[in-house]
Amino acid sequence: MPISRNDILKIASLARLELTPEELERFHHDLERIISYVEQIQKIDTDGIVSGEQFLKTENVFREDIVKPSLPREKALSNAPDSDGEFIRVPRVL
Repeated sequence: MPISRNDILKIASLARLELTPEELERFHHDLERIISYVEQIQKIDTDGIVSGEQFLKTENVFREDIVKPSLPREKALSNAPDSDGEFIRVPRVL
């Protein structure tokens, strides 16, 4: 399946990328090679091959939830560098 330069421009537009002519040419070449490799892989006959996921013995490793009393608010706030009543005060991010 050949890929056109218009396809690459559409993909770049969806990704909100502006490509120079050199980048467009490089990506066109790279994507053609990737698609060529995928086409080669799709041609491989896998009818007699058993999926490897059947051999994995999985089990749930999560423990049961146990309700326990939580840390008292006063003790949690005592470890904070700065607090404001019931809340931990942190520097503004935005």
